[in-house]
Amino acid sequence: MPALAGTSWPRQLAPYTRPHVPRSILDVLTSAVPYVAVSVAIYRLRDVSLLAVLPLMVLAAGFLLRTYILFHDCGHGSFLPNKAANRWLGRLLALMVFTPFHAWRHAHAVHHATAGDLERRGVGDVPTWTVAEYNAAGRGKRAAYWLFRFPLVMFLLGPIWSMIVGPRIWRRSQRPRVRNSIILTNIGLVLIVGGFCALIGWQNYLFVVGPPALIAGATGVFLFYVQHQFEEVYWENSESWTYEEAALRGSSYLRLPNVLRFFTGNIGFHHVHHLSARIPNYKLPQAHAAMPVFESVPILSVWDGVKCARLKLFDEESKRLVTFREARAARARHRPDAQRALIS
Repeated sequence: MPALAGTSWPRQLAPYTRPHVPRSILDVLTSAVPYVAVSVAIYRLRDVSLLAVLPLMVLAAGFLLRTYILFHDCGHGSFLPNKAANRWLGRLLALMVFTPFHAWRHAHAVHHATAGDLERRGVGDVPTWTVAEYNAAGRGKRAAYWLFRFPLVMFLLGPIWSMIVGPRIWRRSQRPRVRNSIILTNIGLVLIVGGFCALIGWQNYLFVVGPPALIAGATGVFLFYVQHQFEEVYWENSESWTYEEAALRGSSYLRLPNVLRFFTGNIGFHHVHHLSARIPNYKLPQAHAAMPVFESVPILSVWDGVKCARLKLFDEESKRLVTFREARAARARHRPDAQRALIS
C-alpha cells in the first residue's frame, strides 16, 4: 500500500469536507422524514394486514439506519457548515436513535483517535483480545469473552445493549457535559415515549418502533463490526501506530449495492471516513475516487463481512485476526508438555 507520510492528503481531501446545505437538507428529507411517515403507515396497517406491515418494518429500519448516519455526521461536525447547527440537529436526531449526542460524540472521537492501537483499546470499539491475552486468561474469563463474541449475542442482544440499555447509563466520573447529555436525553425519551404510549398504547408503540429499531440496530452493529474486524486488519502497539495506516489498513471498504449504500449513508467507505471524519456521508464516494491510495485499501463484500464473524482474536505474531480454534491450537503448541513431546 502506498504510504501517506509526507503527502498532502489533508489538502487533497479538503474540498470534500465542505458540506453542501441543500444536499444535507435532502438527506434529512430522505431519512428522518420517511422514517416517521413509514412508522405512521405501520400503525395504520397494524390491524389490517401483517404481510403488508412486515416489509414496511424493514423499510422503516432502513430509514432509521440512514437517520443514524446523519446523527453520526452531526457528531463529527461534518453535516452542516455551522457547529451550533450540527449540535442542535444532532440532539434532535439523538431522540430518534435513542442515543445521547454529546456522550456518543465523545466516545466516537476516542474511537477515531485510537482505532488499531493495541494499548488504547476499549472506548467506542468492539472489545478484542489478543491470542496471548485469551490464552493467559482464566477459564471463566475466556468463557465470558467467547459468549460476548458469539454471533447471536453480538448481533441480536448487542443492538439492545448498544441502543437501548447502554446509552441510558451514566457515571459520576464522566465529564459533566457527557453526563448531562445522558441525563437530559433520558428525560426527553421518557417524555416522548411516555407521550406516545399514552396516545396509542404501549403495545402499539412497541409494535411500531421495536422491530425496526432492532433490525436497524443489528445492521448497524454488523456494519461497525466488519469495518474493523477482518482478517488482515491493522493493529499495532502505540509506538508503531499511525493514524494514516490505521485509517487505510484498519478500516475496510465495504462494497455494497447502490440501494444498501443509500440506506447506510455510504458508511461502507469507512477508510475515507477514518482518514478524514469531516467529510459528509454524501461526499465519501467522490473522495474515494479522488485519491489513488484508496485503490489498495482492504475491500470486503457483504458475504466477506458475514464470514468475518468467525474471527475473534488478534494474533500479534501473524498480524491478523484468527478464530478461537486457531487460538487454541497456538495455546496447545506453547504448553510445556507439548514442547517436551516435540523435543522427544
